[in-house]
Amino acid sequence: REPLLWRDNQTRQVREAVSNVEKHFGELCQIFAAYVRKTARLRDKADLLVNEIYAYAATETPSLKLGLKNFADEFSKLQDYRQAEVERLEAKVVDPLKSYGTIVKLKRDDLKATLTAKNREAKQLSQLERTRQRNPSDRHIIYKAESDLQRASMDATRTSRQLEETIDNFEKQKIKDIKSIFSEFITIEMLFHGKALEIYTAAYQNIHNIDENEDLEIFRSSLYPPDYQSRLDIVRANSKSPLQRTGSSKFSSGIIQMAEL
Repeated sequence: REPLLWRDNQTRQVREAVSNVEKHFGELCQIFAAYVRKTARLRDKADLLVNEIYAYAATETPSLKLGLKNFADEFSKLQDYRQAEVERLEAKVVDPLKSYGTIVKLKRDDLKATLTAKNREAKQLSQLERTRQRNPSDRHIIYKAESDLQRASMDATRTSRQLEETIDNFEKQKIKDIKSIFSEFITIEMLFHGKALEIYTAAYQNIHNIDENEDLEIFRSSLYPPDYQSRLDIVRANSKSPLQRTGSSKFSSGIIQMAEL
């Protein structure tokens, strides 16, 4: 009975380990996949933003136009890196987690084979006990039942050892894969954010370099016709006060009278 109890305990632990991976890897896969989809949607919205900035920049004064265009160029470049981020996350994070669906199915098949052998062994043990109770003196029947139990026990022992080896490799590979998946995730995100910092720094400088005074002068000059300055001078010349004009007339008359004398 002890081997049966030991195998029952082993089978239960294996089943729990496989179920635990199935549950949590499935959840991780779904959430990481949603993370990647959100990142892809952010890239799409950023592309729309770039197009709108280009459209707006085309309508503005030179310095602002150049600053916005250069900003949009940098922001567009960032979306190329975001696209690479999406593709790498799919390949290095989501797909490996997704593959555990197949891996778990194979482990359940191994577990099923072990359970089948264990149940056969338990059945043969019960059969032997019943035979001994019903036919204690029939050595032939008892010997056959003992032989059947021995074969069933050998088969159960073999499948249990195979399962033990399989689940050991499964645990080893699981830990290795988790380390690899999360390391890849961190590396991909660090690469993207490192590039993002570099690009945003350049984009900030482009915005900072916009000369508002230059653009304001250009805007103000656009409000008036080309000959505005010469016309303004004429207006200023004709806008002298009456007293100034009277004084000038008297002065001119005095000069004329002196000349006549």
